[in-house]
Amino acid sequence: MAAAPVFNNSYAKLPAQFHHRQQADSVPAPALIRLNETLATELGLDSAWLQSADGIAMLSGNALPDSADPIATVYAGYQFGSWNPQLGDGRALLIGEVIGANGARYDVQLKGSGRTPYSRGGDGKSPLGPVLREYLISEAMAALNIPTSRALAAVSTGETVYRDSALPGAILTRVASSHIRVGTAQFFAAKQDSEALRLLSEHVIARHYPEAANADNPILAMLEGIIQRQAELIAHWQGVGFIHGVMNTDNMLLCGETVDYGPCAFMDSYDPATVFSSIDHGGRYAYGNQPSIAHWNLAGLAQALLPLLADDQDKAVELAQTAVNGFPARFISAYQNTLARKLGLSEYRGNVGDCDDDALVKDLLELMAQERQDFTLCFLRLTELATPLSDRRGLPAPELPGSFSEWLTRWEQRRADDALSEPESVAMMRAANPVFIPRNHRVEQAIESAVNHNDFSGFHQLMDVLAKPCDFREEFADFLMPPGNSDKVFQTFCGT
Repeated sequence: MAAAPVFNNSYAKLPAQFHHRQQADSVPAPALIRLNETLATELGLDSAWLQSADGIAMLSGNALPDSADPIATVYAGYQFGSWNPQLGDGRALLIGEVIGANGARYDVQLKGSGRTPYSRGGDGKSPLGPVLREYLISEAMAALNIPTSRALAAVSTGETVYRDSALPGAILTRVASSHIRVGTAQFFAAKQDSEALRLLSEHVIARHYPEAANADNPILAMLEGIIQRQAELIAHWQGVGFIHGVMNTDNMLLCGETVDYGPCAFMDSYDPATVFSSIDHGGRYAYGNQPSIAHWNLAGLAQALLPLLADDQDKAVELAQTAVNGFPARFISAYQNTLARKLGLSEYRGNVGDCDDDALVKDLLELMAQERQDFTLCFLRLTELATPLSDRRGLPAPELPGSFSEWLTRWEQRRADDALSEPESVAMMRAANPVFIPRNHRVEQAIESAVNHNDFSGFHQLMDVLAKPCDFREEFADFLMPPGNSDKVFQTFCGT
């Protein structure tokens, strides 16, 4: 018999200054667009119930189970470097937490569910387009094994949402290990509410960094854990050409997952200065700047935690500075490991003896930039070149220009000297270099058909393509290719 979720809430038990309790707005005609049945199973939820009238009522916010305790959470943040002392969930409600089949705790949040005290003049609703974009890209990131919030469901609401024009409304049911942000700590630090900061840190340690509880300095151990996860996360982003677009401190989760897929995009032609976000006029969050921005955000977190790091202010600053100064080395190590896998190498050796992996990578990226090579297709072509002729997949990835010839010889020599066998090297490259990414023009085409023609077939097909990003399927070969000149997408939008 189908059963409603039983929520097991913890964040809602924190004091009143952490959140605001309220119900979602009702919507007139909710209809299920897509349910992530695989994720539902992982969360221990009943897919049949979620697709029932009662389930759709929950996913639209019209009627929640008795165990739900819907809250809008408060936080602050540096947005494009400028301080905003109070932000918060302006169009989202955390309806509760579930314990997944793996024993881990997950937030279940409705995004686009109506106004909250933190809406700052907005209507709290979401147009259909941003819901579909976040569903597509967050699930593509999950399929790429990149830590991320997830999409459990998308429902249309039967409402009209007004932005630059009248648009159909929708709600995304988003799942994350938690929605606690760098900006959450900054909110309480700015208010000099050390007790709230302590309670928040204890909650984060218990939920995400339990090993820190037994450290000599649990807050420092938590901070170092957060720094390590962020270093690994940004290395993952760089490895697939992902550009977040709004790396404000309120969009950085302490659990180390990607969140808030607004004007995000995947890079086509390789250029570290690539920016897609329509609101990033100065290129602050360009692809090549993401590691340094993560470092800057983490410095803000460390500053917020100073009152808890040590009783002596000078000692607290010293501990925080040392922890934050460790980010570049942590990121470089994670990024080098990512690059080694993409090039089919057992390890990244740097510049040691006759081996100079630093120069090998630097020269490759410079060639890619000079020749305007598609980031994804370039690494796919290298994967094909590493594969024996009899085992090649027949990918339509174009040949590399002649300017790559000398570099390819060096790379082949490096692989020949590596500890991996040829089959092991090829298997590593195939796992590290996706065939299919959510190309911007494909995402926009799917959204346009749904928004303007109520045709979701393109959205569902793209979801099917992206579910197995490293498996080449000939029937989807067109989805591998970059856009033609008339299809190129130069700007992406937040959709708020």
